[in-house]
Amino acid sequence: MKKKTVQLIISYSLMIGLWASAFPGIRVGLEYYTPEHLALFRLLIGSMALLLFAALTKMRLPDMKDVPVILLLGFLGFALYHLLLNIGEKTVSAGIASLLVTTAPIFSAVLSRLFFGEHFGFSKWIGSIISLLGVSFITFGTGDHTHSMKGILFILLAAFAESIYFVFQARYIKKYGFIPFVTFTIWGAVIPMLVFLPGLWGEFILASMNSTLSIVYLGLFPTVIPYFALAYVTSIVGPSEATISLYVTPALTLVISWVWIGEMPAFISLLGGIVTVCGVCFTYIKGSKMKVVKEIRKF
Repeated sequence: MKKKTVQLIISYSLMIGLWASAFPGIRVGLEYYTPEHLALFRLLIGSMALLLFAALTKMRLPDMKDVPVILLLGFLGFALYHLLLNIGEKTVSAGIASLLVTTAPIFSAVLSRLFFGEHFGFSKWIGSIISLLGVSFITFGTGDHTHSMKGILFILLAAFAESIYFVFQARYIKKYGFIPFVTFTIWGAVIPMLVFLPGLWGEFILASMNSTLSIVYLGLFPTVIPYFALAYVTSIVGPSEATISLYVTPALTLVISWVWIGEMPAFISLLGGIVTVCGVCFTYIKGSKMKVVKEIRKF
């Protein structure tokens, strides 16, 4: 097996495994931390790790004219995304949350159509309808409809916020590179989240070791490493093929959630999740199918 193939397999494994583990990790952290403090704590840990990385690699700072946009994208893609996801996971299981987050590419496709005139073809409309049908199944499969509906809405809003980040990041990734841009936006996300700093220490003192270590893990691993792995994969196979791994993540999340926290969603919710992912795949992968096959054949 070629060295590049091994590196791709390792990178894909890191992305899928670490991102899949984030959803049950959030559930564990929420046992003792509020959604706001969990998001802030996680981003603080991630930003400090990236600060060390930036110092060691002598990463150059962004131009002042780009700082406002970087701060806005950091707020949407990290601060708001994590905050809304945490709120949603108070009442929605980790596995279902991971399935709902896969709707982000559909939101991205719609935004790309609105702002950049990208073609939104028939397959994307059909895929969007299939995904919405899946979300409705997920809703019916939850126990407390009032709370779960709110949770589902928060997670969908989180996916929408993340999609804005994905759509408008291209120009800045091209200018700074993927890893520096992610670093800048995570730093930018910490600034507005500092409004939640009061009370964090009190929760830290009272929290269980398991809950705190879960957030430390979230900050050091799922928040940082997968983005570096994604940067490498993107440089080899391109962005469309690299993001295919996102559709494998929910399946592994269900397994990790079952083993880690004993969580198993209702059958109809699981069915709805599968339908949702199928709709997203139909929307996002169909046009890239032949290209992926060609890339695989190279190895």
